[in-house]
Amino acid sequence: MRHLFTRPYRPRTNGKAERFIQTLTNRWAYGAIYGSTAERTAALPGWPTHYNFTRRHGSLGHKTPAARLAELEQRPE
Repeated sequence: MRHLFTRPYRPRTNGKAERFIQTLTNRWAYGAIYGSTAERTAALPGWPTHYNFTRRHGSLGHKTPAARLAELEQRPE
């Protein structure tokens, strides 16, 4: 994972970042029951893989982000 900055005053890109943070909070941080903070922390590294390669997104036609990216990369220009 790498840190990308969104352009200031661009709701479209900022909205995507905000939605990712909201989903992370609701699904990883508070969406599961953890026995301890250490257990929650241990679950974090696998979460972005789940988000990008396993979890289907309604806004992408119920495809994963990785599948949608592969489609876009295969398009002839």
